[in-house]
Amino acid sequence: MLYAPAPMHIPDGFLSLAISIFSWVMTVAILTIAIRKTNKALGERQVPLMGIMAAFIFAAQMINFPVAGGTSGHLLGGALAAIILGPWAGMLVMTAVIAVQGLLFQDGGLLVMGANIFNMGLLTAAVGYGLYRTVIGRSNRTKLIVAGLAAWVSVMTGALATSLELWLSGTAKLNIVVPAMLGVHTLIGIGEALVTVAALAFIFRTRPDLLGEQSVSAKGGRGWVVAGALITLAVVLLSPLASVDPDGLNRVALDLGFFATETASPINILGGYAIPFLGETPLSRILAGGLGVLVVAGVALLAARLLRKRTEST
Repeated sequence: MLYAPAPMHIPDGFLSLAISIFSWVMTVAILTIAIRKTNKALGERQVPLMGIMAAFIFAAQMINFPVAGGTSGHLLGGALAAIILGPWAGMLVMTAVIAVQGLLFQDGGLLVMGANIFNMGLLTAAVGYGLYRTVIGRSNRTKLIVAGLAAWVSVMTGALATSLELWLSGTAKLNIVVPAMLGVHTLIGIGEALVTVAALAFIFRTRPDLLGEQSVSAKGGRGWVVAGALITLAVVLLSPLASVDPDGLNRVALDLGFFATETASPINILGGYAIPFLGETPLSRILAGGLGVLVVAGVALLAARLLRKRTEST
């Protein structure tokens, strides 16, 4: 049977109503600032890049890798998105990914989506970029080392925030849930770091101008878009090979006994990353993933173009 978990995607039922509402308030406030900041700084080259990044992160999050003890994890992507696009545009891309996952694939609850966006998208982007920006102007080797560290710390930050929300909701005890979450996400963060470093190393070799450190060449613009699309397609095709072990949060929920508090989503469109009439088959997962890639890329592109138009009109 296919299993499509994602690290720290909180389902409805894990958090209290008060914590869920507070998380939404925090998320909306930060996203309002992100939209305003992106509106002022968005360049023409970032428009297609936001779509490609959203598509790649969505596809990469479909591939769970085994870590230890029957647990799996996969890329979050917040640090990577922020390093490439800048923190504010990176936050918007992560919001698009997490929103499509929740609304279309029931990956994470609807009531707690504010918490998922805050933990997995906003915090990871802020922490990842904040650490990486300290080495801007340094050698590529130094940048890659710090980027890997930033990616790892971003995962740990998201895990800690999730732990605190579970504790404040009365779902788990603080002295139990914090070490449990941080322990398993220590290993997941290593995977995050490796993927982030590999992606940035590829960009340093092929298009360092995408990181804003060299002038943008007039040539090759369509080439990297095509390359990004092909890499994303390859990732989607490999998604049926993903680990079926529960992710970090689900493993902790099972071990600590609060997994039973999960409530089903009232919306079920492509739940489990599967096409309903095709069942849980590799083809079903590939087609569902391909559809998700198109939707999330479209959402990110639409948002970028709308912001770009506002920038040009002001």
